[in-house]
Amino acid sequence: MTTARVSRRRTWFTAGALGLLLLIPVPFAWLTVSTEERRFSPGGVPERPVAIVLGAGLTEDGGPATLLSRRLDIAAELYHRNKVQAVLVTGDNSREGYNETDAMRSRLIAVGVPEEKVVGDYAGFSTWDSCARAREIFGVEAATVITQNFHLPRAVRLCQAAGIDTKGAGDASMRVRTVATVYGYARELPAAFKAAADAVLIPEPRFLGPREDGVDEALAAPRR
Repeated sequence: MTTARVSRRRTWFTAGALGLLLLIPVPFAWLTVSTEERRFSPGGVPERPVAIVLGAGLTEDGGPATLLSRRLDIAAELYHRNKVQAVLVTGDNSREGYNETDAMRSRLIAVGVPEEKVVGDYAGFSTWDSCARAREIFGVEAATVITQNFHLPRAVRLCQAAGIDTKGAGDASMRVRTVATVYGYARELPAAFKAAADAVLIPEPRFLGPREDGVDEALAAPRR
């Protein structure tokens, strides 16, 4: 192989690698820009009938981890301020001894959200699954999705794609969990590619099942 041919191949390889690097932020930028008007601080989010709280891990003793606790505190705040009328907690219950959903329900009830106002989804294995199941299984048509700011654009866009009129309430977690938050932002770059594909292709969630009336019953239950 001649030196000129090797040089051309290196040039094309370098140009291709650079092109791929430039494409990496594109899905994340799309998620961010396309959801800008639907993302709010907890204090400024509009009223919605349902809050959707996405799972975010448990401590060793089975309680909500710090980031998840902060999401649940926002949901409780919105309920007590009459900004939502019911809360759907959606998490991972795929293995023995690990139950995000019950831990989330217990935390909300402990801080004063009535038990009949908290509904659990035990098959929220991913953001897309949680959004799709909220619409298909629980019949949620309008909601406030609650998560950290780094995750909020993806969560809002996927719930919108699932057919839910969605607003987002974000937790500013940087000062509380700096390392986890920086990692969260970094993780969103590759996660945005799958989110963009899910928003376009609308795949089936990992588990479906029959329609459940839990959210309807929670909305119908009187406030107390």
